[in-house]
Formats: sequence, C-alpha cells, structure tokens
Amino acid sequence: MYLSHVSRKGRQNVPVTIFSVHEDSPAAHAGILPGETLCAINGNEICDILDYRFYETEKEVVLSLRSSEGIAREVKLRKGQYESIGLEFETYLMDRQRSCRNRCVFCFIDQLPDGMRESLYFKDDDSRLSFLFGNYITLTNLSQREADRIVKMRISPINISVHTTNPELRCRMMGNRFAGDSLRYLYQFAEAGIRLNCQLVLCHGWNDGEELERTLGDLLPLYPAVQSVALVPLGVTRFREKLTPLTPYSRETALEVVRAAERWGNTMVERCGERVCYAADEFYLKAGLPIPEAAFYGAFDQLENGVGLIANFREEFEFALEDFPGDDRERSCTLITGVSFAPFLDEILDGLRRKCHNLTCRVRAIRNEFFGESINVAGLVTGQDILRQLEGIPLGERLFLPSTMLRHEGDVFLDDVSLADLERRLGVPIVVVPDDGGELLRLIIA
Repeated sequence: MYLSHVSRKGRQNVPVTIFSVHEDSPAAHAGILPGETLCAINGNEICDILDYRFYETEKEVVLSLRSSEGIAREVKLRKGQYESIGLEFETYLMDRQRSCRNRCVFCFIDQLPDGMRESLYFKDDDSRLSFLFGNYITLTNLSQREADRIVKMRISPINISVHTTNPELRCRMMGNRFAGDSLRYLYQFAEAGIRLNCQLVLCHGWNDGEELERTLGDLLPLYPAVQSVALVPLGVTRFREKLTPLTPYSRETALEVVRAAERWGNTMVERCGERVCYAADEFYLKAGLPIPEAAFYGAFDQLENGVGLIANFREEFEFALEDFPGDDRERSCTLITGVSFAPFLDEILDGLRRKCHNLTCRVRAIRNEFFGESINVAGLVTGQDILRQLEGIPLGERLFLPSTMLRHEGDVFLDDVSLADLERRLGVPIVVVPDDGGELLRLIIA
C-alpha cells in the first residue's frame, strides 16, 4: 500500500505505480497503462502528489515509465497548460500519510474515549495536506529538504499550528524536544514570501498572557507573509484522566484574550490596513461579547478555525433573505445545532419568521453529554445525544442539521450513529445543511 519511504533525513524516491488512467485524458491518448510506474516528469523524480502536480503543469512533458516487467520507456505529451495528465494512484498522496510526532498537552484526540472508529484516533501532521486540504501542521515532521521544496514550488498558503514562539515553552506544550527548533521553518517560509495562516491553541496559564504578547509580537511583524493569526481556545472533554490538568477559559480569562486580539488587530489595521489577528468566535461567546460584523473579518482566512463563522453565516442568510418576498404557506420544522450557536441561529431566523407568518421554525440546542457539556460546538455533537434529547418530541415536517455534525462520508456521526438510523428513530425527514446561511434559507423555504 505504501508507495515511498520517508526518513527524517530526507526522502528516498521509489517509483509510483499507476493505478488507473482517466478516459480521454492525454495519458490515455498516449497509451499509458495501469500497472506502469511513473519514475520522473521532465527528468524530475516523482515522490508524491506535490511533485506530480507541480511538474505536470507544463504544456510539453516527458514521462519516464517502467513496465511491470522492468522495461523502461519515455512518453512525450502535449497538453494544455495546467491540464491534468490524467493519472490516478493507489493513494491520493502517492505516499503514506504522515502521523503526528507530538504529545501536545491540549490534544483533542487524546481526550477521545476508547471504542470509537480507528480512523478517529489518527493524528495527521502532513505538509502536503496543509496545501491540498487546509490542514494545520506543526512543522516538527518537516525536513530541510522538504522545506526547500515548498519554497522552490512556491506552495502557498501553508497553515501552521504555532501555539507559541517561545522555543522552550513550545517543546513543553507539544511534548517534542524538536518543537522549538522547527520554528526555523516558519521564518524561512516567511522570508521566502510563502503565505502563512497561523493558529495558536491557547491554554490558560501556558501560552496566553505575557506569552501570547511575545508570540504575537514575533508573528505579526512577519506580515504580509503571515496573513492571519487565529487565537483558538483548547477543548476539554470529560475524558482527560491521566492527562495534564488544564483549566477551561472563563468569562474573565476569555475577555482578556479578546482584548489582546483586538488590540493587536487594531495596531495591524493602522500599520498595514489589515487586521491579521483574530480571536475565535468561541472566545467572544465565553466572554459574553457580541460577535463583530462580517467586515471585521476581512477575507475570512480562518473560518475553519471558527473565526468569523457566525458573522459570515449571518451575512449570507440576511443577504439571501433580502431577495425573498415571503409567503403564507403553513410549514413547521426544527433546526438543531450546538449550544454555543443556538441563540444566534434563533436570532438570525427571526427575519424569516417575520416574512413567513405561518412558519413554525424551532431551534433546539443539543447538549454534548458524550464529550461533556464544556464542549458546545455543533461539529462535536453525536448521534446518540441527538436521539436522547429529541426522541418523543414533536419536530415538525422536517429536521435540519448542519453538515459539520457528520464525518467526511456525510452519513455518519462521530459515534457511528448513521443518518438513516437517526431519521428512522426520530420519524422525521432529515435535511443536511451545508455551512452556508443562504443555502439554509433556500432549504427552509423550499
């Protein structure tokens, strides 16, 4: 299954076997066959998906191939600029996915209970996934050779879990003696003009307060390479036995974080015209502060970290609502979400209720009994909690739930309860809503 070998000293090339060839692709027209191995493109060795995507962009490419019998040949192709050659490999990365080498004191996966799906316990820390899918990396898995490749290929943006720029503190927080030294790659990328999105998972008493001031003082002067910095609170589940004791943020300590983020952000607006530094929505909620308007968040670079998520959703919904004249159809539905977002969702829906006088639209917050009620985001709600809290309750004609509650497969919750089983048990059609306020409106009024 694994197609190449990676060591800390560098990458050893192993030719990659072609799994399939797209119909009507340049590769198909050239007679390239599944089972052949791809050794090089235009003389450049191919180790993984980044090499392949980078070197296939030219209009003219020469593929160095080897048959299963060991016969070598070269195939010349002419194609459109950036047109795909049309090859598929056994794994998307053409290589093993790299697991995390750290033992972070705040790691959420370490706080999962036993008995869940094996895939949930895998910790990735792979620079290729950062570029391809927006995953965050810690840099501790990176070699100098790989860092040089990122610079050479101008791979951008890179999403980095920084947490702190204090090398000694970073080693302690991440449980890795190389964590401090690996910060050198961040500065190398910034100097080379690679765009960086940085996240700081804040742990009260560890990397907030004076340490946060130090970190922001180190990162923000790296603008425009550092295009965003997100301050994110740690998540504490009820399964932290034998783990490092951590204190969840209170109203007062969350307020301190928001004040720091806004102070540094205001400074960046004055100096550079962009805010750059943001506190996650959860910090505003914990602090009891109103969520800023959408314009506050600029290009929404950190939506996946929960930065500006509420503001963006609200703006999308209200924009779509402006074009909806309203109607008098009788309809009833229930929308579920996490505890933190429920009041905002209910408030957002008021505008629709005013335009649809016969619409009964209820919002129900699902308490997270599975992980513990300190976890209040929609993305960590389980199927069993939904069942326990909704069975026997009138839900109307349809039940709406956010897609973030489901795993990437789209039909199963974190605890392996299936969407079909939930629908059967509750006795109501379920509509899965993407993370888009305008789409929610369209689905409700359909």
